[in-house]
Amino acid sequence: MKPLLLAAMAGISLILGCATTKGAKLSQADAEKIALTRAPGGTVKESELEKEQGKLVWSFDIATPGTTDVTEVQVDAVTGQIVSVEKETIDQQRAEKKADEKK
Repeated sequence: MKPLLLAAMAGISLILGCATTKGAKLSQADAEKIALTRAPGGTVKESELEKEQGKLVWSFDIATPGTTDVTEVQVDAVTGQIVSVEKETIDQQRAEKKADEKK
C-alpha cells in the first residue's frame, strides 16, 4: 500500500476509536467499582470498552481468589447498570480470545 493510504487508514482508525469512547458517560474507574460489587475480593485482569448488542459497555474480566474461573461483568457505559455477569472457565476464555483475534 502507498504511504498516503496507510496514513489515511490510521487516521480513520484513530477517529473511530475516539468516537467510540466519546459515547461513554461512565469512566472506566467508576464502572470498575460497579463491576467489582459482583465479584467481591476479585481483581480486574482485563477491561475494555466495547459495543455489545447495540449498547456501549465496559467489560471486565475479574479473577477471584480460590478459583481459576473468571467472572466477566459488563457495565452499561451510559447508565452504569450491570448488563451481564458470566462465569468463564479457562477453556471458554481461550476460545473467546481466539474468536476475537479472528475479527
